Formats: sequence, structure tokens, C-alpha cells
Amino acid sequence: MILNIVLVQPEIPQNTGNIARTCAAIGAKLHLVRPLGFSVDDRYLKRAGLDYWNEVDIQYYDSFQELREKYPEKAFYYATTKAINTYADVRYPDDSFIVFGKETSGLPEELLRENKDWCIRIPMRGTIRSLNLGNSVAIVAYEVQRQWDFTGLVEDGKLTKYEW
Repeated sequence: MILNIVLVQPEIPQNTGNIARTCAAIGAKLHLVRPLGFSVDDRYLKRAGLDYWNEVDIQYYDSFQELREKYPEKAFYYATTKAINTYADVRYPDDSFIVFGKETSGLPEELLRENKDWCIRIPMRGTIRSLNLGNSVAIVAYEVQRQWDFTGLVEDGKLTKYEW
């Protein structure tokens, strides 16, 4: 099972590094749509991803349209605070793409309007504008993994010094 995480014009290197680490942990592909708000050589980006960069399949695109044209038959879901459906209302097929917008403004409303049936949100109190991008990716990504019975992930933990 393959999950694709898409970041459209991410601005904060630490968030992208954190998301890359999450992708490494679950075997998700990371798709980054330019312009990026940082250099991929940024030390904060590298530090946030720790030593997992070689574990992540990262693809770069000059526009969201370029990405969409490359995968015309795939299911795309758009994470936004403006959606009617929650992320848990959806049954995600294999090779799904979960699209997240930039930290300061999210995804363009025109894109959301054109894809309203594919928009998902994370429920939260009305006084809160949004969650951190890295947290949002983790919440949705692990719901997808839960639906897929955590296929391919380690199924049990082990103590370092003791046996269970």
C-alpha cells in the first residue's frame, strides 16, 4: 500500500523536515510543490528530518498542475479547515494523495471549490484557526495507515533491557 503526502508551497523548513520523518516512518512518498519557502539544503530542514532523508522518496514539481497531470487517475484529497467531511469520513484507496497547503494560507480556495467532494478536515474547536502542518499530516497519515491495518509497519514494540 502506498500513501502520497503532498505539500504545496511549504514555507517552514522544520515542518517539512518533520513531515519527511513521518513519511520515512510509514513508507509514504513525499511530493513537494514549488516554490518552497526555504532551500532544500537548509540546516533546519535537515535537522528536523534527522538521519531519515535517505529513507524518503521525495519528488519535486514546479506546479500543482504538473503533479496532477502526472497522476490523472489517482485519488486526491485536499486537507483544509473549510471542508464539510472529516478525514475519518473517507475510505482511502491504495496510492491516495493527501494534499496540504502552505502554513500561512492553506490551499487556494479555487482549488478547494473545484474539488469540494474531495476536501477533508480535522475537527477542532471553533476558536482555533488551524493545527501545525506536521501534526496535521501525522493525524491524517496515521488514519490512512489504520484503515490499511498498518500494512508493512512494525506490529509490536520491544523493550530495550527487558522482555515483555
